[in-house]
Amino acid sequence: MLTSGFIHVDWPHFIFNAYSFYSFGETIEVIYGAKVLLLVHFSSILGGSLLSLLIHRHHDYRAVGASGGVCGVIFASIFLLPGGGVTPLMIPVFIPGYVYAIVFLVFSFVGLRRHIGNIGHDAHLGGAIIGLLVATALYPSVVMADPRMFALVLIISIAILLLLLFDPLHLLEHRIEFGKTPAGDERSRRYELNRRRNQKLAEIDRLLDKVARDGIDSLSKSERKRLDQLSKEMNGGSS
Repeated sequence: MLTSGFIHVDWPHFIFNAYSFYSFGETIEVIYGAKVLLLVHFSSILGGSLLSLLIHRHHDYRAVGASGGVCGVIFASIFLLPGGGVTPLMIPVFIPGYVYAIVFLVFSFVGLRRHIGNIGHDAHLGGAIIGLLVATALYPSVVMADPRMFALVLIISIAILLLLLFDPLHLLEHRIEFGKTPAGDERSRRYELNRRRNQKLAEIDRLLDKVARDGIDSLSKSERKRLDQLSKEMNGGSS
């Protein structure tokens, strides 16, 4: 959950994150101190990992990189340094901080839903939101210097989190007036099959752990029958 933030896929991945961390973290360190910068960074890495875990909890998923922590530092920088902004790489255009925050949240959400690129959009979202919350907890008067913009960004963040929490398979996008579309039904079916499979694997693991710990004779007659049944179902692909 935390050490994944120290691993990168390749040098360009590492250099981009390092450059972004330096660009936005330096001012936080100078004005607020290294402890604040590190607190924001590591909390945001953890927040990004937690959101990734929540979204991908029902299937195999791997992600590495410090992007979640960097996004948290960027958001903290935007709100801890009011009046500032962002100049994206290779685009000589100054974007006000609050505008960048809103665009970033919306783009990350859309990217996550539509699987745009080999990018951990969920970690970006989780890290950015945690970075904002940590900055708010530490310096509420500074972060809320413009309460309307702060409220707007916070409301958008909460709305995105709620949608991800209660609609992880984005079935709401496929609903129609009199029911769900076939695409929505198919997503729901796959979700249920995967959930049942994981439950069966967990039950098999529990029984095998008991055998490894206390021997095969420790299983009751019903437990042996259940283990045999589960093994046949898993080998046969039944759900």
